[in-house]
Amino acid sequence: MKTIFSLFFVVITVVGGLTQGDISVSGRLFDIDTHAELPFVSVALVAKGEEEILNGTVTDEEGRFTLKTNQRGNFIISCTYLGYKTVKTPILIGQKNDVYDIGKVFLKEFTTQLQEVTVTAERATVDASLSRKSFDMDDQVAQMGGSVADAMRALPGISIDQEGKVLLRGSDQVAILIDGQQSAMTGFGNQRGLNNIPAANIERIEIINNPSAKYDAGGMAGIINIIYKEERQVGFNGSIGFTYGLGELTTRKSDLPTDLGRYNVNSKYIPNLSLNYRSGKVNSYLQAEVIRQRKLPNNEFTTRQYFDGRKIISQVPENRSQTHSVIKGGVDYELNPRNTLRFSTIFDYESHVDTAQVPYISLNDEQRSRYWHWREEEVTGFLSFRMDYQYRFQEAGHQLNFAAQYSRGWEDESYFLNDSSALRQANDMTHIIATEHTTYFTGDYVKPLRSGRLELGARVQFRTIPVTYEINRGPQSVIYLGLGEWSDWGENIWAGYFNYILEKQSFDIEGGLRIEQTDVFYDIAPENTYYPENDAYDYFEVYPNVRFTFKLSPLNSLSLFYNRRVDRPGEPQLRIFPKYDDPELLKVGNPYLRPQFTQTFELAYKRIWDLGSIFFSTYHRIIDDPFTRVYSIDISEPNYDIINKIYQNVGSGSNTGIELLLDQNIDNFLKLSASINWYNNVVDGAQGLLLFPTERPFTIDKTTNQTWELKINNQIALRNAWNIQLSGIYMGPKNIPQGRQLARSSIDLGVKKGVLDNRGEILFAFSDIFNGFGIRQEITDQNFTAIYQNFFETQVLRLGFLYKWTGQ
Repeated sequence: MKTIFSLFFVVITVVGGLTQGDISVSGRLFDIDTHAELPFVSVALVAKGEEEILNGTVTDEEGRFTLKTNQRGNFIISCTYLGYKTVKTPILIGQKNDVYDIGKVFLKEFTTQLQEVTVTAERATVDASLSRKSFDMDDQVAQMGGSVADAMRALPGISIDQEGKVLLRGSDQVAILIDGQQSAMTGFGNQRGLNNIPAANIERIEIINNPSAKYDAGGMAGIINIIYKEERQVGFNGSIGFTYGLGELTTRKSDLPTDLGRYNVNSKYIPNLSLNYRSGKVNSYLQAEVIRQRKLPNNEFTTRQYFDGRKIISQVPENRSQTHSVIKGGVDYELNPRNTLRFSTIFDYESHVDTAQVPYISLNDEQRSRYWHWREEEVTGFLSFRMDYQYRFQEAGHQLNFAAQYSRGWEDESYFLNDSSALRQANDMTHIIATEHTTYFTGDYVKPLRSGRLELGARVQFRTIPVTYEINRGPQSVIYLGLGEWSDWGENIWAGYFNYILEKQSFDIEGGLRIEQTDVFYDIAPENTYYPENDAYDYFEVYPNVRFTFKLSPLNSLSLFYNRRVDRPGEPQLRIFPKYDDPELLKVGNPYLRPQFTQTFELAYKRIWDLGSIFFSTYHRIIDDPFTRVYSIDISEPNYDIINKIYQNVGSGSNTGIELLLDQNIDNFLKLSASINWYNNVVDGAQGLLLFPTERPFTIDKTTNQTWELKINNQIALRNAWNIQLSGIYMGPKNIPQGRQLARSSIDLGVKKGVLDNRGEILFAFSDIFNGFGIRQEITDQNFTAIYQNFFETQVLRLGFLYKWTGQ
């Protein structure tokens, strides 16, 4: 009789079940007297104050149940069983969790009244919230069709520097993740290649300014998480697209006289493909993207005025021909309802040829004093393999995950250098080969609780990058002597963490602790005459995080954050071999560089109304031992004035800022969004000793960098599937170490049209229409001043088409 009643209950709740979604509530029912499991108990989710059943189920033979819904708010879980007292349990489905477990619920026959139980939970939302901001790429029409860096530059708090690095709230110390994991595609703790990675298969980008302990401790400014598209429909699904672009249509400054000049009206060909097949226990996917292009990644004008009266201007136009391919694929196999295996791989291959003819012209007599011509041929890339195993306990959301990944990266770079002047005729060649090996293992445990969630985990990571440096010197070589022919860098990290989340009706709390032991070594060839010994050190550190959120009302919340993080210098910041793009302005690393540590305090407020929202935060960071590039004249060269740009730790610093985000929908066709970010970077005065190429002291005066950024997006949805976006970016002037950077701005336009019953899209995008996003800096040192202008390619026009299909 009980079984028949339960089956009848399921039938009448089918309609409610049609609304089920991604939120899960699980539990287990027992007899309070005998403690026996109660199978076939009817469990329903009911809106509080209403009688309508939103969803229903029955317990299995072990008394377990799981309810699904896509709604949030206050509800009742009703447990009904013939011969037993109906139990109605109030439940709050909050904004911070989508999986939780109410634990054991005891039913008693009609003799006893069962006390009500309040259930709350916490979830990390993928929408804009106080701890995380998320931006769908479909909404970034004006930046579509380009690279990951192109897609990011219109997002709040993000900017791109002249080296293609992403800055978040004024800092380039950002951890870039792919689908929530560190990847060789974007660098393990250090950025790489974001301005070259195609963005066609990216679904959204998340910004996490205050990460919890479950994330790696690297990146003082926070985390940017790049989420790739994942098809959830059963059957064979996919998309195919092609984008054609033209870059550097106009110029900000005329080229200095050379035979080659700079590349302009640069063609770009960007095909992309995404395939997915999901059936039964198997889900497989393949994504591929290619960028084939001519590009102007740098176009550097430097005017140097020395204190003896000499004034020299040079131009370094980095003309690039490039092909970059990314292939990403994997298979998920569900062994049974509780066990799933996933195998995934990424292959990234990039090759380019850069060439530049660099004139040095004396502005005192308008005569060319030197002619520098270089050509770089480089191949970079990586191949990674990853295996994931997930075990799901009987309670929804209760799971154990293990992962193992190996990545092999490569860099094969040849430089051909030619120098022509009255003092020297030189021809040199350098050849660098760097091979990166990264292996890591992770384990993560998640346990939903009656009022929150517990997360535990551990990670072990091993990285090595051996580098060989071959030098073929010609007569009168420009390359420093005594560099040696190899270096070897390694870093091992052992980490463990726990993170606890508690949510109540009026507040929620998150607290965690991550502990890490890091061992680092940097070995240098004994022939190197600039650094007397190898470097090796280790450190044990603790990284706490705390968040308090006060729910002032259903539409108003206030959060307080604290966390501590680290920025570890990677091999590129340590590399002892100089870059000879400009032989009078050499960039080189520092093998004795040390990590910097940051404490962040933040207050955030969010208010929601019917058609919009506002988000406000103010933050302060305390930075110990920050590292930055120091400019210094090399006095060892009697014939030429060489300025070295060397990484150096510079004592202490701080970063204080205010961020404001505003979204407002007007009717059903217009959405306005704006963001303002003001920040003040302070680097305290520092003194130190440079070792390359000669020992000499350096001094940096205390600098205060106050600046602000404004970004405005207007999205217009018209009839017949037309979408238009107009974006504006303004980045105010700011102080930089030993100088000042001037303001820059950009206006971007995007138009998208749905065709073929919205299975296809036609895209038009025009970034930096007025070509105003170049970088201009003024540098002052004890012996010279310099005006640095980098009018690299920011103006790009794109036209693309994307076709999507679904099938069974």
